[in-house]
Amino acid sequence: MHVMAVGLNYRTAPVEVREKFTFADADLPKALAELKQIKGVLEAVLLATCNRTEFYVVVDRLPMCAHYIRSFMEQWFGVQRTEFTQHLYIYEEDQAIEHLFRVAAGLDSMVLGETQILGQVKSAFLLAQQEKATGTFFNMLFKQVITLGKRAHSETSIGESAVSVSYAAVELGKRIFGSFSGKKVLILGAGKMSELTVKHLYANGADEVIVANRTLERAEELASKFEGTPCTLEQAASRLGDVDIVISSTGSDSYVLKSPQVAAVMKRRPSRPLFMIDIAVPRDLDPQISNVSNVFLYDIDDLEGIVESNLEMRRSEATKIEVMIAQEMDAFALWLQTLGVRPVIRALQQKATTIHEDTLQSLFNKLPELDEHQRTVIRRLTRSIVNQMMSDPINRIKEMAAEKNGGDALDMFSQIFALEDQLQEDGRKPSEAREAGEERSGRSSSAPGKVTYPVAQMSV
Repeated sequence: MHVMAVGLNYRTAPVEVREKFTFADADLPKALAELKQIKGVLEAVLLATCNRTEFYVVVDRLPMCAHYIRSFMEQWFGVQRTEFTQHLYIYEEDQAIEHLFRVAAGLDSMVLGETQILGQVKSAFLLAQQEKATGTFFNMLFKQVITLGKRAHSETSIGESAVSVSYAAVELGKRIFGSFSGKKVLILGAGKMSELTVKHLYANGADEVIVANRTLERAEELASKFEGTPCTLEQAASRLGDVDIVISSTGSDSYVLKSPQVAAVMKRRPSRPLFMIDIAVPRDLDPQISNVSNVFLYDIDDLEGIVESNLEMRRSEATKIEVMIAQEMDAFALWLQTLGVRPVIRALQQKATTIHEDTLQSLFNKLPELDEHQRTVIRRLTRSIVNQMMSDPINRIKEMAAEKNGGDALDMFSQIFALEDQLQEDGRKPSEAREAGEERSGRSSSAPGKVTYPVAQMSV
């Protein structure tokens, strides 16, 4: 079995491409179910954010599964593969695993070290687990990845400087206006990104913030935290004449504001510029708005270079996380390599338990005068003897299984303890179980690592 990551992100695809590949939350269970139906896909996790859409899969073969996933994207989103193939990346084996670690730690984000992605990775995994789309491989890998992401932010300072998409949006506004003092701001959407944006705006002197949301209750909730004014999205267009800045981050699948609406407002305020930032994917603001006189429109891709001055410290912290990732990958590889040990150890334990129980029963039959307390003491002491006798062999075979000739060691171990009968139920030799684990990790005793490559080097 093999692991593969297929996706596109802010580096490989502009926003006008990414917005074609977004999932509504309600559609994710169905998408996971269809992914699991793809021939050769054994486990699947779907990670969908404003800056990336990624499919993580455990497959029984690599090239054809990449083809099937591209076909899934083509059919699900209704986009011809010729329109998106050049934007895809496909990672295999170790490179796919490393990519996932980097994503969860915030090292692959537009804003280096941002923390929101870790929660999104966790949510994606928990949903896949809930939908029974994961198994032994991803259950282990994603738990390890999430733990590493938490460590990355608790044991380093990568998240300490104020750097985020919302922060970048506010910084861009300051470059235009110099100061937010006396400026009125309209926020479209009342989610987490909007709340962070409002915090930054108030910290930088904004006098008044209007919060518009599809549900007025949520707009009121966010506005109350900052002494702002709530309204609905339907009322947002009527408030454009009052504000200097519009920052939009809703979950709408269509434009919240269109060019004619903005043009009509600007006719009534020809001498006052309007600064608009769209940080939503799909975009909230009609791109044609940029053609309206005295309107300055920016989207999420325009923010990438805004926070460069705050990134140098994060880059130095990122090198520490790279070391942590390398260590975690080694630990995961070791876990994979020792998968074949488990049935052998289980077989030994089962055989020892059977011998122990049969011997005790024979003893108790010969000594019927023993009371229940005496039997309990004998059972406990003899079980302790058995466990102590097995402890060293079990620890040694775990160590030997991870070495170059681990498969041979497992076979010899099973012969020494005569475990062949117990292992026959699994239908394969212990060395074959170990080789399956090596295939999953992209390692074998003869090939230390498989070559990984982006889609440009694969047949499409």
